[in-house]
Amino acid sequence: MIVYPAIDMRGGKVVRLVQGDPERQTVHSDSPYEVGQRWADCGAEWLHVVNLDGALGEATLNLDMLARLASLGLPIEFGGGLRSLTDARRALDAGASRVILGTMVVKEPDLAREAIEKFSAEAIAVALDARDGQVATHGWQTISEWSAVDLGMQFARMGVRHALYTDISRDGELQGVNVEATAELARRTGLAVIASGGVSSLDDIRALRAQNAGIAGVIIGKALYTGAIRLEDALVIAGEAAGEQANHAG
Repeated sequence: MIVYPAIDMRGGKVVRLVQGDPERQTVHSDSPYEVGQRWADCGAEWLHVVNLDGALGEATLNLDMLARLASLGLPIEFGGGLRSLTDARRALDAGASRVILGTMVVKEPDLAREAIEKFSAEAIAVALDARDGQVATHGWQTISEWSAVDLGMQFARMGVRHALYTDISRDGELQGVNVEATAELARRTGLAVIASGGVSSLDDIRALRAQNAGIAGVIIGKALYTGAIRLEDALVIAGEAAGEQANHAG
C-alpha cells in the first residue's frame, strides 16, 4: 500500500481545508517545494499534489510549481482544476506522473475512456469524492446524481484502474478514515482505490491494509502537518503488507 503525503496548494502556499471549505483554511507553509523536499527526505514514494486554486474555480493550473516539485524526482499524482483533456496533457507534460480527473469526468463520464486512450490507464485516476455517498464536484461544492460505487463501476468498465475515494465529511477533521466505504468501493468496482479523508492515526493505515480489498494507497494530509502521524512511521506500517501487493499497486 502506497502512502501519498498531500501537498494542497492555494495562493502559492501549502494549506489544509476542512471538508473542502475555503473559509476553513490553515496555512502550513509558504513553500510547496520545501514541503515536497521534506517528504522526499522522509522516504516518500509518491507525492499527492492538489491545486486548490483550480479546484475552487480560479483559472490557473500552477504548472510552474508542479514542474518544480517534479524536479525532486518523485512521481506526482496531480489534481485540481483540470477541466479538459488539454489541461491533463499540460499537467503530464509539466511533470505529473498521474493526473486526477474529477469534475470533468463526473459531468461527462465518457471523457475517462478518452483520457485512457490518449494517456494510458496508469496516467489517469478518477476522483470519487463523496458526501453521504453521492459524488461531489467543483471543489466539493456541488453534489452530483451519482453514487461513488455506481460511477466507479462505470469507470471500471471503461478501463479505468485508479480511483481516489474521499469521505468529504471526514476530510480535515482527523476523525478516522472511512474504511468500510473505501473497502466496499474497491470490492464492488475492482478499482485500485486510494483512500483519503480523515486519516488521523497509524491505526487508520493498519485498518485499511487489513481489508485486503484492493485498497492500493492512502493519502495523508492534516495528520502529517499537525504531527499526529510521522511519515516514516506510516511508510513502515504500509510496507508491512505483502511486497507483491505493494508492487502491483505501484
